[in-house]
Amino acid sequence: CAAVSHPMGDVPAMQRACVIIPGYNAAATLGPLIHRIRTMGLEVVMVNDGSTDQTAQAAMEAGARVISHVRNQGKGTALRTGFAYALQAGYDMIVTVDSDGQHDPNDIPRLLEAAQQPQAGLVIGNRLDGTPDAMPLARRWTNRLMSLAVSALARRRIPDSQSGFRVIPNALLSSVTLSARHFEIETEVVLEAIRAGWRVTS
Repeated sequence: CAAVSHPMGDVPAMQRACVIIPGYNAAATLGPLIHRIRTMGLEVVMVNDGSTDQTAQAAMEAGARVISHVRNQGKGTALRTGFAYALQAGYDMIVTVDSDGQHDPNDIPRLLEAAQQPQAGLVIGNRLDGTPDAMPLARRWTNRLMSLAVSALARRRIPDSQSGFRVIPNALLSSVTLSARHFEIETEVVLEAIRAGWRVTS
């Protein structure tokens, strides 16, 4: 994906950033999501994880660069594919966004602004301190319990450790080794970042 030299809107332009969206059979939600991100002047890399619907076509039509897996390999593998691309392309910041539309692209500038503060490290969009209707109750409590467990392992409070809405510096990704294949990627990134001496910001 191309460099972001003069992003539109309020997206900070101090560093080069791209957005990675992993997705499986997400054709119904990808178009509007990618279009909104593209209006901010950000490039989008959509990792199509072996979808059997029109996910790849929808992403390309909306203006994303698409990398496709031949078969479904899991969210973790899809993200690691996107990370490898972004690192090779030399992006300073990698924004991750889920494909189902649960993350509001309008919050991306806030995440990028937070990521550009001194010693910001990994920045996680916290969904659990917002409006209670943002996600189903059962999922909300599951995420709270997981976040408590991850916080205990990390020995610091991480209010929404399972959020896939993040900004990850290139330097952080370059300093850790990731192997998760599925949804445990969210926890692995947090714990590996802390082990490598990075700060985690919510």
